Amino acid sequence: MARSLDGLVLAPVADQAPGQVGTRTRFAYHEKDGEIWAEYGGGDVVRGRLVGTRAGDRIDFRYVQLKTDGTTSSGHCVSEVVALPDGRIRLDETWEWESQEGNGTSTVEQVT
Repeated sequence: MARSLDGLVLAPVADQAPGQVGTRTRFAYHEKDGEIWAEYGGGDVVRGRLVGTRAGDRIDFRYVQLKTDGTTSSGHCVSEVVALPDGRIRLDETWEWESQEGNGTSTVEQVT
């Protein structure tokens, strides 16, 4: 199992569609006893929160966010935690909006 996400800051490696998270978004992760939560913001996202659970290297969470245009959105994501050769952490994510149409995949990596 990859190391704890607690205290790590991660960022997307590529931009998603406009109005979603992008390379300027930063996620500040917390982890304790199988619980995962994070605050995030930057780019088109004013403020976001995620909360979920971790079992081994699999994270399952829900997210909600407020965008710069004043709209809110929410969804579900399952991520695989990967230890990179340089010691950093990467999350390979599969997500789906619950408040609107759309789904996809993304990758976030630890910022050093």
